[in-house]
Amino acid sequence: MDQSVAAKEQPRYIKLNERDNVAIVVNDFGLPAGSRFASGLTLRAFVPQGHKTALVDIPQDAPIIRYGEVIGHALAPILAGEWVDEARIRMPEAPALDKLEISTAVPAPLPPLEGFTFEGFRNSDGSVGTKNILGISSSVQCVKGTMEYAVKRIRAELLPKYPNVDDVVPLTHAYGCGVAINAPDAVIPIRTLQNIAQNPNFGGEILVISLGCEKLAPERLVPEGVSNAIVRMQDEAFDGFGAIVEAIMTQAEARLKILNKRTRETCPAADLVIGLQCGGSDAFSGVTANPAVGFAADLLVRAGATVMFSEVTEVRDAIQLLTRRAINEDVGRALVREMAWYDSYLARGGADRSANTTPGNKKGGLANIVEKSLGSIVKSGSSAITGVLSPGEKATQKGMLFAATPASDFICGTLQLASGMTLQVFTTGRGTPYGLAAAPVIKVATRSELARRWKDLIDFDAGGIATGEKTIEETGWDLFRLILDVASGRTKPWSDRWGIHNDLTLFNPAPVT
Repeated sequence: MDQSVAAKEQPRYIKLNERDNVAIVVNDFGLPAGSRFASGLTLRAFVPQGHKTALVDIPQDAPIIRYGEVIGHALAPILAGEWVDEARIRMPEAPALDKLEISTAVPAPLPPLEGFTFEGFRNSDGSVGTKNILGISSSVQCVKGTMEYAVKRIRAELLPKYPNVDDVVPLTHAYGCGVAINAPDAVIPIRTLQNIAQNPNFGGEILVISLGCEKLAPERLVPEGVSNAIVRMQDEAFDGFGAIVEAIMTQAEARLKILNKRTRETCPAADLVIGLQCGGSDAFSGVTANPAVGFAADLLVRAGATVMFSEVTEVRDAIQLLTRRAINEDVGRALVREMAWYDSYLARGGADRSANTTPGNKKGGLANIVEKSLGSIVKSGSSAITGVLSPGEKATQKGMLFAATPASDFICGTLQLASGMTLQVFTTGRGTPYGLAAAPVIKVATRSELARRWKDLIDFDAGGIATGEKTIEETGWDLFRLILDVASGRTKPWSDRWGIHNDLTLFNPAPVT
């Protein structure tokens, strides 16, 4: 940490709410002891960028307040100007789920936003994709190697003949056999696989590769009325591995011919299904990137789109702020239901929501999951929450939805794809190369220093909000326009340019046998 570099800049901190008794240091690389802010506050010790300093003396056991909410209590007295790191904070209990206000502060509908469009691929069911992809599903992990071999050949030998098709994506996973297929919670991975295959970016063309003896019968992954969509490796008609691969390629080419006829057409922004996610969060997440995403999310909702935010453990400690925004009591109760289910799930594993925060989160200034949650929910903007999806459930309504998922980037992305997401906006403060093959991912940096250093991995810099160069509104509008450009294929995010795509990761809370 080069403290001499930090000392050359005018010391700056950000206080988010008039009730706050801590603020985060803005300056790159942090500030050394003796740094004096315009308010007159002087640092008593070095404070890293994004970490908190006390604005006033905080007595032992007194609340530590950020975002106008209590993020913990002081374990010992903290003097004004001292570094308030995680070791000095006692985390509070999670909000009790039986005492929450529901639908008590439902936001008034935002004024409609008309005239915004994107160039998408319209499907026969009315859904619209942002990509034109052949997705090939698997019913069991045993066929993964065969599928990957076949896909290599399809890309090399067939795809060049069909220039309107963006890619061929193997939807492989570690599921299908050796599992308690009839256990109640098995509905989650099975529903996820069923719905991913019908993601709008795949154009309705279903192809499933099966072994033939697995517990997850491939017929369960094929919509009713769809025939000739399954290749079984154990089919006695196949004479060797080569014949199996040829059968996969024949089936794939038949679908490539259909997909190649799809062309982009002008569609209203209301046809978008956008997923919101954080990864590698820091203390700036709730100050820059997530508020900008929240503003853009409000614009999308005003335009009639479907927008979903997720990650149960990253909203659990701020759930009292969300249930008030539920459009009705049913939606509020559904939010509580998903929180309670996840509390029970974690308890069965001997953990609680505090296990969420990572070493990187803490290095970036997030003391605990409470502080992280308060910054995370800002992505949801200010509109009413109109629906709640259980893990892997398909979205059928418009507006701002909560799609319940774990906080794992890879599981969350997989579940949002199952819910119908066709483009994802992903905020990061620490940096991550995360990407999805099935949908474009716009990577938003919380800090300009990260955006500059990862200039060929980060798609959008929200750091100007922290330095005062741009407002949340200006940044949100810029992000909204970028979303339309990426959805139209006019701009390709860096993860797609490099071909950096993470594997699908199913959420399977049911037993493995």
